Amino acid sequence: MNPKITSDHLRRGAVVYVRQSTLGQVLEHTESKRRQYALADSAKDLGFVSVSVIDDDLGRSGSGLIERPGFQKMVAAVCGGSVGSVFCIEASRLARNGRDWHHLIDLCALVNTLVIDGDGVYDPRLINDRLLLGLKGTMSEYELSLLRQRGLAARDAKAQRGELRFALPPGYCWNELCRIELDPDERIGEAIRLLFRKFQELGSARQVFLWTLQSGVQLPVYRQSSVGSRIEWRAPAYHTVLQVLQHPMYAGAYVFGRTTQRTIVTDGRARKSEGHSKPLEEWNVLIRDHHTGYISWEQFEANQKMLTENAHMQQRTSRKSARGGRALLTGLVRCGRCGRMMRVFYGARSGHAHRYQCHGDGTRQHKGLCIGIGGVRIDEAVAVQILEAVSSQAVEAVLRAMQFAAQADNDVRRSLEKELEQARYEASLAARRYEAVDPQKRLVARELEARWNVALEQVADLEKRIGQLDVILQQRPPIDRAGLLALAHDLGAAWNAPSTDTRTKQRLTRIVIQEVVIDLKDDSNEAVVTIRWTGGRHTEIRVSRIRTGRYPDDRHPSVVEVIRNLGGQWPDRELAVTMNRMRCKSTDGASWTTVRVRELRERLEIAPFDPAAPREKTISVDETAHRLKICVGSVLRLIREGVLPAQQLMPSAPWQVSVAALDTESVRLGVRAIVERRPRNFQALQDEKTLKLPGLL
Repeated sequence: MNPKITSDHLRRGAVVYVRQSTLGQVLEHTESKRRQYALADSAKDLGFVSVSVIDDDLGRSGSGLIERPGFQKMVAAVCGGSVGSVFCIEASRLARNGRDWHHLIDLCALVNTLVIDGDGVYDPRLINDRLLLGLKGTMSEYELSLLRQRGLAARDAKAQRGELRFALPPGYCWNELCRIELDPDERIGEAIRLLFRKFQELGSARQVFLWTLQSGVQLPVYRQSSVGSRIEWRAPAYHTVLQVLQHPMYAGAYVFGRTTQRTIVTDGRARKSEGHSKPLEEWNVLIRDHHTGYISWEQFEANQKMLTENAHMQQRTSRKSARGGRALLTGLVRCGRCGRMMRVFYGARSGHAHRYQCHGDGTRQHKGLCIGIGGVRIDEAVAVQILEAVSSQAVEAVLRAMQFAAQADNDVRRSLEKELEQARYEASLAARRYEAVDPQKRLVARELEARWNVALEQVADLEKRIGQLDVILQQRPPIDRAGLLALAHDLGAAWNAPSTDTRTKQRLTRIVIQEVVIDLKDDSNEAVVTIRWTGGRHTEIRVSRIRTGRYPDDRHPSVVEVIRNLGGQWPDRELAVTMNRMRCKSTDGASWTTVRVRELRERLEIAPFDPAAPREKTISVDETAHRLKICVGSVLRLIREGVLPAQQLMPSAPWQVSVAALDTESVRLGVRAIVERRPRNFQALQDEKTLKLPGLL
């Protein structure tokens, strides 16, 4: 017996630590696992009566980047003083990193625990043994780094030549010469091409996904299993569509190293996370024109640019795609002063004008906007330039649109025909299997017959769907070629037609315009709009701005006109307020007061306001809001919609609301609709606004 093993060590027992780095090694490298479990017999031969085996870390790396519960369990047992010796087949099984290795050796030295491997017995308290254990741990860590470095260098060298084999996306396969080629299955290739065609047509990955769902088109997906990978046809999923549109291999490029790892320190231990995308210029390997592609590389770059513009939630200074709304230039307008993209702000109610505003770089808080301008006139001016630019190509665009319309219907039918062809093959295969089995063996025959029936039902369902699609296509009216050509010569009518939605206009705008730069000229009260066309040309137009903060010139009344129309209808104080609101200045430019209004009214011989005079009983807007228990804005809305009868003698004059109209059925229904739009916690919100007096607390 080795003199380093004392009776105290034998009394405390031994621990056998078993570990293999990956699950593949656990399943395939069985001899290493058998040798490690055999250490328990070796421990008993040395005199250890109590021997425990810790194999919780089978399939876990010892690099220190993942949690090892078995190792922690062994360390806890060593700290408790119940372990006399730790058995391992070699140092690399205990740890592949210096942190765990030296931590274990320090603990073993403190509690007098031996470390035993295939080369001998080591006492960490002895300086020579401690030195030898330190070298073993260092060599184990170095060995792992060296093997990893060699493996990565060999892998990258093979990838640089385009010969490294890996799992290919649906639509490609490796041939017998280790080259990438198109999948011979026509259905797979047609499904991939269909996605790219629809993306060119719709311009959005989400719209392509919704179209595939609505059309019932199935997509190919690789299913990984222990016996290998195979194609499985499944219902469309958004991430499946996005992966096809973003994968560069469909553009004929061999790529490797598009993602990277990130390491963070959590609870004092390094943690790795994988799958983080890298920009194109940082990919490890990019070999263009390596194999036959479904699209060209130029089309792939255009698709990626379009997908980037669709990502509205990401903070970028590039232009954004169209998302509907009333603004024609959403995501295209750039500030002419700071160079940042301008945002679109809509009114609270539908139909209100929109505005393009720039808030600068975020340091302008409490300083106002960088620039801001109403968007209606800007959109109209840009639309005129677009119609002039595309007028020469309108007929050609119409002809291509008719081709796309006819092709869209054929895409769905062709996809269903490919699916039907495969379903018929599956049905014939199921029939041959059923015919090959012994009819007397009913346990197998019944199952094969059931599978045959399922295949036949799928064939019948696909034939029915194709028949229904043919009926729909026959009932659909033919394309009016003459009408479309007529519209091509009158683009203004087509652009302003009620059936032309804003999203279509926005998509057309993004085809011909790269961006629009807006700057304001305060001296001339104009907006300078610079249009950057897709071809590289620029067009500068100037749009006049509307002067705000004054009474409209076309409705600017004189002082005498106001007094003659409103005198005697309202008290002098109300007249003074109204005239000041209208910006009716006197000859000396002073504001109107009650005294000045009375003097002018008396000079014009207009009788004063008489509350006792017989007239229809009316009340003001404020009093109406108080009686109906709604806000003033809601009262004005009812007046504009014609629900609440009211009279206004002149623009900007006070409204006169008939008291008798408050009890009509139409007004009650209008007020009820306003109340029903309130939030459920409306009363609680009102209570929070109520000021609590100190005497009421």
